Amino acid sequence: MVERLVAAGGTVVAVERDPAGLAWMKDHPGAARLIGLAGDATDDRVAEQAADAAEATAPLVGWVNNAAIFRDASVHSSSAREIRALIALNLDVAVVGCTTAVRRFLAAGSPGAIVNVSSHQARQAVPGSMPYATAKAAIEGMTRALAVEYGPRGIRVNAVAPGSVRTERYIDYLAAQGPEAAARIKERMSALHPLGRVADAHEIASAITFLLSPEAGFITGATIPVDGGRTVLAHDPEARSNT
Repeated sequence: MVERLVAAGGTVVAVERDPAGLAWMKDHPGAARLIGLAGDATDDRVAEQAADAAEATAPLVGWVNNAAIFRDASVHSSSAREIRALIALNLDVAVVGCTTAVRRFLAAGSPGAIVNVSSHQARQAVPGSMPYATAKAAIEGMTRALAVEYGPRGIRVNAVAPGSVRTERYIDYLAAQGPEAAARIKERMSALHPLGRVADAHEIASAITFLLSPEAGFITGATIPVDGGRTVLAHDPEARSNT
């Protein structure tokens, strides 16, 4: 996502919990337009620092909320406290990000675009996904509510809902399984997506870049599936028994 926006000519502020996750920026060809900020994106102060850093270089025009964690949890085996904490882990970052961005756009009197990253699981949950699916569904509801409330002020709010994505974590996971197990996982993941594969990260980034751009100027309140058709399957092979 960061690389796509920099390639398009923008200056990008990236917030990352792990400072090591920002190290690649210093050697990047677009390093002069990359600003790394180590911190927790659910912290209002960190979000404000990110907005300050962006506005120090140019008017703030776009904001992306893309942070999540998935942990299996069910109400019969996890406490309500644990369930609420997991929901908050995935929902709070979008609430804080949207709040910060909307206030900055309004203060500047300028239009802006926000993109929230949801998930196919907001519509197609599997057993064990209750906290994650609940948070992602809430993010989609918030996306629609903000679009209605702030559209008259020139602020567009949309979401993308990816399927499974070939991230570094996904690649590392396959590598740790061994050849035979990795092959079975790949086969299962192919069956989950009518296009027969998982997404590349740049395909998700392309959709987000479009929604931030003026070319999407009449799109707001939408959740765009970027899931290879996963949510239109009549049956999800990943579903399993609750026993």
